[in-house]
Amino acid sequence: MRKMITFRNKKDTLSLQMERKSLFIIGICMVLVLIASILGTSVGNDFISPLNVLQTIFGLGAGDHDFVVLTLRLPRVLLSLLVGAALGMSGALLQGIIRNPLASPDVIGITGGAAVAAVGFVTLLGGTISIKLLPLFAIMGAMITTIIIYLLAWKKGVSPIRLVLIGIGVSAITVAGTTFMLILSPFYTAGQAYIWLTGSVYGASWTDVRTIIPVIVIVLPLAIWFARSLNAQEFGDDLATGLGVTVQRHRSALLLCSVLLAGGAVAVAGTIGFVGLIAPHIARKLVGRMFGSMLIVSGLVGALLVFAADLIARTVFLPLDVPAGVFTAGVGAPFFLYLLFKNRNQF
Repeated sequence: MRKMITFRNKKDTLSLQMERKSLFIIGICMVLVLIASILGTSVGNDFISPLNVLQTIFGLGAGDHDFVVLTLRLPRVLLSLLVGAALGMSGALLQGIIRNPLASPDVIGITGGAAVAAVGFVTLLGGTISIKLLPLFAIMGAMITTIIIYLLAWKKGVSPIRLVLIGIGVSAITVAGTTFMLILSPFYTAGQAYIWLTGSVYGASWTDVRTIIPVIVIVLPLAIWFARSLNAQEFGDDLATGLGVTVQRHRSALLLCSVLLAGGAVAVAGTIGFVGLIAPHIARKLVGRMFGSMLIVSGLVGALLVFAADLIARTVFLPLDVPAGVFTAGVGAPFFLYLLFKNRNQF
C-alpha cells in the first residue's frame, strides 16, 4: 500500500512539474510574441523607437508616425503573427490526428485546396463580385478538399496512414489545378497570384487582421477541448475507444478545426509553407507530448516563425519585399527531408 501511495505521489509531483514547465514555456513564448510585435513595428525603411511605437499605438504620440505604424507596419506584424499561429496549431492538430510527424496542412493538400479555390476566384470571378469574398472561397476550397480526402480515405473508419497518403495525392492534383488556373489568368493577375501562392503578408490591412481573428478565437477553445482525446488516440484507436473516446467523431471535429485554421491563414496570406510542419516539432521539444500545452505552444512558435520570415523578407533585401513563404520553404524543405530520412524505417 505504501509503495502504491509513494508511486502515486511521485506521479502527481511529476505531473505538477510538467504543468509548471508548460506554463513557464507558454509565458516565455507570449512575452517573445509581445516583444516581436513592438520591435517588428519599429523596424523598416526608417527605424522608429519602440517608445514612439507604443505612444502611437495608445494615441499618446504627436502623430508623426501614425500612418507608418498604424496603417503600414502594425497590421502586417499582427497578421504575420496570427497567420503563423493558425498554421502552427493546424499542423499540431493534423500530426496528432494522423500520428505522423510528416503531416502538415500543405503536405496533405488542405492549403492546396484553399489555393486552387482562391486562384480560381481571382481568375474566373475577379472583377465580377467583391474581392471581400476571397477568404470565404479559400476556406470553402480547403473544406471541400478535406471532405474529398476524408471520403477517399474512409474504409470502416479513417486510418491515419491512409489519410496522409491520399492527402499527398490530392495535394498533387490541387497543384495541377492551380497551375491550370494561372495559365488561364491574364498576365497581371497571374503575377499577383504567384506572389500570393508563395505566401506573403505584403499589403496587410486591418481587414485581413479582422478576418482571421474570429477564426482563431472560435476554433482554439474547440480544438483544446477535443485535443484532450488525442492523448488517448496516440495509443491506438482500439485502446482509445476502450477508454471511452468516440474516435471518429473527435477525429472529424479536430480535422474540421485544422481545416478552418489553415483555410483562414491561406485566405489572408497565401500558402506559407512548412510552418505547420516545423512548429509542432519545436513545441514538442519544449513542452512534451501533452496536446493541450503543445497546441498552444505550436501556435506561439508558428507565430514567431512567420514573423521572423516576414521581418527578414522586408528588411534584409531592401528595397525589395520578398514573400515570407520563400524563407519558410527554404528552412522547411530541408527539415522535411530530414524528418523523412529520420523516420524512413517507419513507412
